[in-house]
Formats: sequence, structure tokens, C-alpha cells
Amino acid sequence: MYQEKLKIDWLPILLWLVIMLFGWVNIYAACYTETHASVFDFSIQHGKQIIWMGVAMLLAAVIMLTEPRLFSNTAYPIYGVVLALLVVTLFIATATKGGKSWIDFGAFKFQPSEFAKFATSLALAKFMSAIDIDIKKTRTKVIAIALIAMPAMLIFLQHDTGSALVFAGFVLPLFREGLSGSILIIGVAAVVLFVLALLVNKYILLGALVLLALFYLFIWLNKRTARDYWRVLGVLAVCAAFVFSVDFVFNHVLESHQRERIDVLLGKSDDLQGSGYNVNQSKIAIGSGGFFGKGFLNGTLTKAHFVPEQETDFIFCTVGEEWGWIGSTLIVAAYIWLLVHLVSMAERQRSRFARFYGYSVASILFVHLFVNIGMVLGLVPVIGIPLPFFSYGGSSMLAFTILLFIFIRQDASKNQLL
Repeated sequence: MYQEKLKIDWLPILLWLVIMLFGWVNIYAACYTETHASVFDFSIQHGKQIIWMGVAMLLAAVIMLTEPRLFSNTAYPIYGVVLALLVVTLFIATATKGGKSWIDFGAFKFQPSEFAKFATSLALAKFMSAIDIDIKKTRTKVIAIALIAMPAMLIFLQHDTGSALVFAGFVLPLFREGLSGSILIIGVAAVVLFVLALLVNKYILLGALVLLALFYLFIWLNKRTARDYWRVLGVLAVCAAFVFSVDFVFNHVLESHQRERIDVLLGKSDDLQGSGYNVNQSKIAIGSGGFFGKGFLNGTLTKAHFVPEQETDFIFCTVGEEWGWIGSTLIVAAYIWLLVHLVSMAERQRSRFARFYGYSVASILFVHLFVNIGMVLGLVPVIGIPLPFFSYGGSSMLAFTILLFIFIRQDASKNQLL
């Protein structure tokens, strides 16, 4: 142990508290009934969330009192324990809404996939902070992707596709370490091709790709070599194989409810009483709030519980209905302020471990923010992930708090961590 004078950055802690407390206010509104009006009614979600908030604050305090090197030294063991929990979950979890991601301990439910996010952040940061690591080397890329893919695959096998997709956000910190931007371009292109293959005739799409290749060869390039022709031909072959595999993935890999949600998002289906019900009711609730909102506990759709999962995945529509455009903008602004500040904190770190971990924290929070609000507004498919520190849930509250405060603790000792 060593003596140190902590220099705590209080801004992210303040934003964490504001987001968490305002989240509880909206959980109370979403769950409110006259028979459960008491703030301290621990039989209903808003009462239980008070307990989780208290535990989260206690956990944050413990982390701030912990020596920061402990997180780096135990990164791989923590990662291994969480992987083991994910494997165990596959065998002992009870099926809930088609998934097997929750372990029951009597009245308490535990979701290991939430804790896999901070465990993966630690393991990646530990690996990327090694002296001989260079992201431009193939071996480094393979190991880094494997560290991300292992928990994501185990979570996917639990039929929790939304949580598994979040792990794609771990690729973002790798760009800060020098990963080629072409990887990002390929990823975006794959998503665009996947969507187009669902909307456009496959042969028309392939013809458009051929025309794009010809444009690149004969108009874009001033000089052409045999290598250029072979490279373009290879890319065309890969794109063609990808396009014609989309139907198989869509029909045989995705679950039926996931296919229905994608069809609704792309306008191929208009099932307002089925797969499109949540999003349609959510948009109605947000739109009805107008500029100033209807006021606390005055949201008619919220009080009538028209939106399913309103205290968890669709909590943002409560904000839109009761607090209006102003309230929605302020909470989004608070998140953006937190994300921008986390990136700024990451850049000032003297430890490569802390810097990479900080970028991982910001990336995971960004993915959750973008996808959660996007699905509530009908901009992305509904994949069921919480709004950090805001949605109801003990596992997510504790896991996100650990994720954030490990970094705040690292930052408080940045002058000692050389």
C-alpha cells in the first residue's frame, strides 16, 4: 500500500447522480398506481430501485477506496470468472421471454451478461496496455477480437441478442490505438448491404455493385494494374456471397420476433398490435408530450400502462410524455456531457491501461444510449437493452456503476499510475 492524495473529478459523479435520480423519478411515474403510491413501497419496482441505488452508491464508495492497481492486476481473473458465469447461466438459467440470461437466487435475479461489459473492458485494457502490443499486427487483432467475441457469443447463445450486439462497441477504443479505419468502413458497408439485400432484388443489387466497381476501376483510378483488377474482383465475390447469404441469416439465425421487428423498422410490415406495438405506443407517448410535457404523473399513456416494459427498456418515452421536448433534451444533453467528459478524461491518462479502459467505458455507454433511445423512437430495431443508470434493474445499475467508477478511481490516481 502507498499513501496518495486523490484528485477526484467530481463532474462524472455529479452527472451519474443526476441521471440516476431522474431515472428513479421516471420509474416511479411509470409504475405509479394509487395502491402503490408510497415511495418506499419495496414490493414494486420504484421501491426496489431505491435499494439498488443505495447499493450502487455503497459500491461506488468501495471502489473509490480501493487501490487502483488492483483492477489491472485482477483483470484476467475477473474476465475468467465472468466467462464461467456466462457458461453456467446457459445450463441453470430459467427461460424468460425466450432468453436464458437470468440466474435466480430466490427473490433475487442476477444477469451475468451485464457484468461481462466491465469484465471485458478490464481484460481488453490489460491486453492492450502490454509493452509489446501493436494493434497493427495480425496477432494482436485476433486476440483482441477473441476477447470481445467470447462473452458476446456466450450471451448470444442465451438468446440475448441485444446484449451480445453491444459488444461490437468494444471495437471503437481499438481505433484510438491505431486500428485501421477501413475496418469501420467494412462494418458500415456490411450493415448497409444487409439492409439493402432485404429491401432490393438480389440481382439488381449485384448489378449496382458491378457498376460501382467499374466506376472505381475506369473513372476513379488514373492508373490500373492487374492487382487492382484482382482486388476488385475479390471484393465483388465477397459482396455477392454476403448478399445471397442474407436470407439464410435472416430466416434461420435470427429469432422470429427479431425478424418481425426488423420488418416493422424497414416498413415491410405494419403490425401495430404485435411486434410494432411497443414502438408505436412509445412514439405516441413521446409525441403527446409536446414541448413542455404533461407534467409529473400526468402522462395519460404512462398512467394507463399502454407501453410495455416502460420502466425498463422503454423508460425514455415516460420522459417524453411527462417532461416533453425540454426534459428529453436535457437528459440526452446530460449523457452527451458525460460521454464527452469521459473521452477527455481518457486522453489525459498517463497509463495506457486507464486510457483504453476509459475509452471502453465511453463506447459502451454510447452504444446503450444510441440504441435505447433509437429503438424508443423507432429508428433502430427493438433489441431490449437498458438506458444506463436510468432504466429499472439491479444488475444493470450495479454493473454500469462498477464500469464507470473503476475509471473514475483510475483517473483520481493518474499521477501515481505511470
